[in-house]
Amino acid sequence: MSNTPSLQAETYLPVMEHFYTLQGEGFHQGRAAYFVRLGGCDVGCVWCDVKESWAFEGHPLLSIETIVSHIKQSGAPIAVITGGEPLLHNLNELTTAIQKEGIQTNIETSGSSPLSGYWNWICLSPKKFKQPLPEILPLAHELKIIVYNKSDFEWGEQFAAQVSPTCKLYLQPEWSKAAQVTPLIVDYIKKNPKWELSLQIHKYINVP
Repeated sequence: MSNTPSLQAETYLPVMEHFYTLQGEGFHQGRAAYFVRLGGCDVGCVWCDVKESWAFEGHPLLSIETIVSHIKQSGAPIAVITGGEPLLHNLNELTTAIQKEGIQTNIETSGSSPLSGYWNWICLSPKKFKQPLPEILPLAHELKIIVYNKSDFEWGEQFAAQVSPTCKLYLQPEWSKAAQVTPLIVDYIKKNPKWELSLQIHKYINVP
């Protein structure tokens, strides 16, 4: 569990979409998981494939009770909270309610906002557009660097040096550049085997 900032509790959250699928990336790749994508992002990656999530407005406001009910009814063992940038919201009450149902709470975040919520797994994916807060780095269970060009290898190493020794390290090709950068990633991992390859398998098998 994380220590959390004294932010105002949120009992309703803007949910862009929510669905039951397989986790397509990183350590939990291939596992059944319920995704809750929250609206709102202040990072704004130019290659983001869900730019619809950037706005805070225009998404249904769902109560925590409703969100948890959907997750529970699915039978999913894991709930993944993502965005947008989910840490723009206070996630204390949501994660507490999910964990009370015996469901694991995972987050996918850039780490650019203060940590809230109680997490079984923190996937930190830093972005150049707004870098992570230093205090989040040692809490990450998984560091996922999106590789868009060659400079991202050196850029990612600075964060690998700041996470815990047990943190899993992943290099993932940006989807639109996968054909060009995947061979570079393979060569880099062969020379630096502390890293592993992450692929967006959900896009290959055509699931959300």
